Amino acid sequence: MNITSKGQVTIPQRIRNKFGLKPGTAVEFVVEGDKVVITPRARKSDATMDWLNEARGVLKGMSTDERMKLTRGED
Repeated sequence: MNITSKGQVTIPQRIRNKFGLKPGTAVEFVVEGDKVVITPRARKSDATMDWLNEARGVLKGMSTDERMKLTRGED
């Protein structure tokens, strides 16, 4: 495997699959002694996304009418 003149390298498909590296995955390079390690970058916490992830599934099992009553404040 070679680095291109633009500093690019292709990560083999089997490695991308094993570690879930998809197009758009942010990565970082970490120097560990005489090695360079590439790792997926941790996503920054977003309060709105955190709330949405917690709320996901809360309305599961409700009918559309029940959901509409809930959002309208009807009893």
